[in-house]
Amino acid sequence: MIGPAVSAASFCKNESLIQELLSDFPDARLNQSGRILQSDELIDFLSGYKSAIVGTERISDEILERLPNLKFIAKYGVGLDNIDELALKKRGIGLGWTGGVNRRSVSEMALAFMIGLCRNLFFTSEKLRQGQWYKQGGFQLTEKTVGIVGCGFVGTDLISLLQPFECNVLLYDILDKSDVCKQTGARQVELKELLAKSDLVSLHVPLTETTREMVDESFLSQMKEHAFLINTSRGAVVKESDLEMALQEGVIAGAALDVFQIEPPTKMSLLSLPNLVCTPHIGGNAVEAVLAMGRSAISHIKGYLKS
Repeated sequence: MIGPAVSAASFCKNESLIQELLSDFPDARLNQSGRILQSDELIDFLSGYKSAIVGTERISDEILERLPNLKFIAKYGVGLDNIDELALKKRGIGLGWTGGVNRRSVSEMALAFMIGLCRNLFFTSEKLRQGQWYKQGGFQLTEKTVGIVGCGFVGTDLISLLQPFECNVLLYDILDKSDVCKQTGARQVELKELLAKSDLVSLHVPLTETTREMVDESFLSQMKEHAFLINTSRGAVVKESDLEMALQEGVIAGAALDVFQIEPPTKMSLLSLPNLVCTPHIGGNAVEAVLAMGRSAISHIKGYLKS
C-alpha cells in the first residue's frame, strides 16, 4: 500500500508521529526540510501521491490542478482557512479533518495570557531584566468581565476554564450559543456590548472574509482603556497597523498575540512595544496537542487508504 506524502513540517519534526505513521505506511514521504512548502516546491513534493497530510501550506485550486493523482487530504491542525474546500469538492478530493483536537492547548494558553496580563507578570518580568524593581501587581482576573469572541471548540473550552475565577463571561458568536450559556452561566450579547463591558477580550474565530481584520481601529476604540486584547486564533483577524497605533496611544492597556498576519512576523515596531506580549504561534503546540493532531491525521489517512 502506497503511503501518504506528509508536507506538514511540524508533523515531520515529531519522532513519535513519524514512527506511528511509518509503522502503517513505511513508504510514506516526509518533508524533512523543516520549512513550510509553497507553490512549485509543494507541488513537486506531493506529485504522484494519492493522499497527503498537510499543515498550514496553502492548498489552492491552482495547486490542485497540477496534482491530478491526489485524491485525499488529511489536515494536521484544526484551521481550514489555508485549504480551498470548494476546489477539493469540485475535483472530487476527500478531506479528513477533526475539529477541536487541540482545544485545551489553545484555551490554556489564552487563560495564561489573561492571568499574566492582569497580574502584570510579563511586563514586570521584562523590567526586572532591565534592572528595574517595578512593584506593580496589576489586578486579579477573579470576578472580572471577560469577552469571548467566537465560541467554537476553543472558546467554549476557555469558558469552562474560567469557571473557578467567577468571571462575568460575555460571548459573541454568529450562531445561537444558548446551550453554552445555559451550561456555563455565560451571556451571549452583541459585539458592541461585549467590547464596551469587557476587561479582557479573547479572540477565537476562524479566518473568513467576515473576520479578516475585524479587529481594526473601530473595534479597538470600543474597548475599555484598561482592557487587554488576546489573539490565539488567526493572525489576519487583527489589523496589526491599527493595533500598533492603539497600543502606542493607550486606546487599550495591552495585548497578547500568538498569531500574526505574516509568520514569522518582521514588524519590529509592533513586536517591540512594551505593552505587547508575543509568542511564536505555539498556542496549539503543547506536546499533547501535537500528538492528538498528528494521530487524527493518521487516522483519516488509514480510513481512506484501507477503505
